[in-house]
Amino acid sequence: MERRRRTAPRLAGGLLACAVVPAMLLTGCSSGSGGSDASDSSGSASTTSAGASGSTSAEPTLAAVKYATLPDSCKAVTASTVAALVPKAKSARGTAAKSSDPGTRGGCSWTGNGSDGYQYRWLSVTLQRFPSDPQLGSGEKQAQNSYTQQAGALGRVKGATTSPLTVPGDQAVSVAGLTTVAKVTSQNDTVIARSGNVVVLVEYSGAGLVGKKNPSARTIISGAQHAAENAVAALAAANT
Repeated sequence: MERRRRTAPRLAGGLLACAVVPAMLLTGCSSGSGGSDASDSSGSASTTSAGASGSTSAEPTLAAVKYATLPDSCKAVTASTVAALVPKAKSARGTAAKSSDPGTRGGCSWTGNGSDGYQYRWLSVTLQRFPSDPQLGSGEKQAQNSYTQQAGALGRVKGATTSPLTVPGDQAVSVAGLTTVAKVTSQNDTVIARSGNVVVLVEYSGAGLVGKKNPSARTIISGAQHAAENAVAALAAANT
């Protein structure tokens, strides 16, 4: 028993450090993601400016964004889903990611070693909202670009298997693969989904520790997709 307490957390820590990397793809996707704009509240961003001759010219009117706010990231995945995907999580409430602007970016993660201490699981959800900006374009267009860039980057990882999804959101893709850290191979899946002007990224990893059997690829893939569906539903509910 003493060996288990020493080994599992150490391996889990290494896996966590590796699994966290894809979520960083969201950082810096748009230079306008850190602030808000008039289109969030008024539904448009139309301004006029007077020229030297006294005439005025209007900037293009941007369509209203679909989502003006983000849900609490640690509540974006339901408690029942967390319990099913991360049994005996160290914190059922999740650990919130630090954000300089919670209105446009947020994240939360859960980790645990299962009821027997030998089944490592890690779940993470990250949401990024893009407000419309006269310089950067509509929030939806920015989100489309971010989605395409992230899906492409993950799909180029050696050994990754990319599968288009019909749900959740307007666009979604699953990128699955294996990662080996400290001689422990984990089964991983990342779901990237776009709904309107928001990109949702869900990562789910699992590994059997100390020689225990890994969860199947199908189990991890379906779990990640289910969590992503939770997050998109929470996004819609937060903007009702």
